[in-house]
Amino acid sequence: MDALNVFPVPDGDTGTNMSMTVSAAAREVSACRDDASVGEVSSVCASALLRGARGNSGVILSLIFRGFASSLKGCNEATGPVIAAALSLGVEYAYKAVMKPTEGTILTVVRCAAEAASKASLPDVSACEVWSAACTGAQAALNETPSMLPILKKAGVVDAGGQGLVFILEGMRSVFCDGVIMQSEDTVSAQQPDSGAAQKVAGDVKQDIKFAYCSEYIVNRKKSCTLSPVKLKAYLQSVGDCVVVVDDEEIIKVHAHSNEPGNVIQAGLQYGELVNIKIENMREQHANASWGAVASEDVPPEETVRENAEQTNEYGFVAVAAGEGIQEIFREVGVDSIVSGGQTMNPSTDDILNAVMATPAKHVFVLPNNKNIIMAAEQAAPLADRKVSVLPTKTVSQGITAALNFDPELDAEANLLNMMRAAEKVSCAQVTFAARDSSVNGQNIKEGQILGMENGKITVVENSVVTAAYKAAKHLTKRDTSMITVFYGEDSSEQQAEELCAMLRNKFSDVEVSAVNGGQPVYYFIISIE
Repeated sequence: MDALNVFPVPDGDTGTNMSMTVSAAAREVSACRDDASVGEVSSVCASALLRGARGNSGVILSLIFRGFASSLKGCNEATGPVIAAALSLGVEYAYKAVMKPTEGTILTVVRCAAEAASKASLPDVSACEVWSAACTGAQAALNETPSMLPILKKAGVVDAGGQGLVFILEGMRSVFCDGVIMQSEDTVSAQQPDSGAAQKVAGDVKQDIKFAYCSEYIVNRKKSCTLSPVKLKAYLQSVGDCVVVVDDEEIIKVHAHSNEPGNVIQAGLQYGELVNIKIENMREQHANASWGAVASEDVPPEETVRENAEQTNEYGFVAVAAGEGIQEIFREVGVDSIVSGGQTMNPSTDDILNAVMATPAKHVFVLPNNKNIIMAAEQAAPLADRKVSVLPTKTVSQGITAALNFDPELDAEANLLNMMRAAEKVSCAQVTFAARDSSVNGQNIKEGQILGMENGKITVVENSVVTAAYKAAKHLTKRDTSMITVFYGEDSSEQQAEELCAMLRNKFSDVEVSAVNGGQPVYYFIISIE
C-alpha cells in the first residue's frame, strides 16, 4: 500500500502508519473477554486506536472508530440499522477533525461506505449484509478517487488512505460474515524497529535502574466505582516513577515503574477488572543484548530516563525531532522532552502523550515539527492530566524559532501568539532523494534523484546534493534575510556543508551563514532561513 503514495519524498508512508495504528488496537482487543459486548469491544478498540495513531491517516482512522464506538456504546449486539448509524457517526467525527476536508481521500471512502450502509439498512436486512454494502460502497468510492484528485489520476493510482480503509473494512467483513481472519500476504511485521534504531534507544537509557519492574494493565471500570483515577495515579507515584494513567471513560490505561508490582496491580483492582496485564523486569531486559528493542515497545526513551513528572514548573516543552544534533539544539533552547521521530518515523499519539506526562510542567507546549504529526499531537492533548497546547510547526526550523521566542514573563495565550508569529516568518529548504518515480509540476522525477524543497514544495530536481541545496536556499533568501543555518544530516558530510555555506556567503555577503551537524536521517540538508 505504501507504493500508492504519489509524492516522491520518503515519508511516514500511509500503509505503514495505518498498519501500526491497527496493530495497536489488535493487541488490546485480543485481551477482551470472549463474552464481551460489541459496545465494550468497540470502546477498547477505539481507545487503543486513539493512543496508537500514527500520521494523519492513522489519526483519521482512529476518529472514524471513535465515532463508531460512541454510537455502539451500551450495545450488546449490533443490528443492520445500528451498524449504519455507527458508520455515519464515524464519518461525522472524521470530517469535523479536518479543517479543510479534501474529497478523493479516506474521508470520501468512509462517507460513501456509510451512505451505502444506510441505504441497505432495511428492517429485514442483516448486519452482515449492511456491512457488505458498506464495503461495496467504499470500494466504489476508492475507484473514483483518481477522478477527484488530478495527482492520483496522473500517477494512475487510487488514494492510499482510502485503500487502507477498504482493506480494514474487508478484513472486518471476513470476520463478521465468514468467521475467517484474513491473512496478510506480507509476513514482515511493520512494528519491528530496525536494529540501528533499537541500539540508539538502548544507548539512551540509564544503566542504573532505580525501579526494576515495569507494570502495565487496562482497567475495565466498574459502573459502581466512584474513585477518581487521580488517586490511583497519586498512589503509583508514591511507590515508583514513569507513571501514566489515562482515563478514557470506561477504561483506565496504567503504566508504572516500581519495585512493588503486586501493589501496583492491587491498586488497580479497586477500580475494576484488569486485562492485558504485563509485568517485566527491566534490569533483566537491560542485561540482555536485545534490551533496546524490548524497551522501545515499552516506553519512549525520554520517559524511561526521567524519574518523575511532577508539575513543578509553570511551563514546559515537548518537541518531535530526529538526529542527535537537532535534538541537542532543542534541549539548548529549553525543550524538556524529545520524542524521536519525524519524516518516515511518525510517533504515535501515545508516544507524544508519554512525553507530555514526563514533562514537569503545569502547561506543556508541543512542537510537532512535521505536518504529518500535528494531528497525532492534537489527539494527545486532551488525554493528558495537564494543560497542553500544540503549536502547528511543520519543520524543525519553525520549532526551534518558536521555542526561542518563548517569554516566561508572558501568559500562555500571548506566548502562543508570539511563538507562532515568529515561526511563520521562518522559511525552510530541505534536500532529500526521490523514493519513487513520479511527476511533479510537469517534471518527470526518477527514483534516486536529488530533490530540493521550499517550504514543503518540490522546486528543484538535481543530481548533486550541494547544487540542489544551494538552489532551494537561494530561492527562499530575501532582502530582509539576516541568517541562514545549514543542518547537515547523517548522509551528508561536513565538507559538503562547508561547500554549501561558502556558495551562500559568496551570493549573500551580508547574511550570516553557519553549519550545524544535525545528524538527521532522510534529509541531506535542512536549511533554516530567517
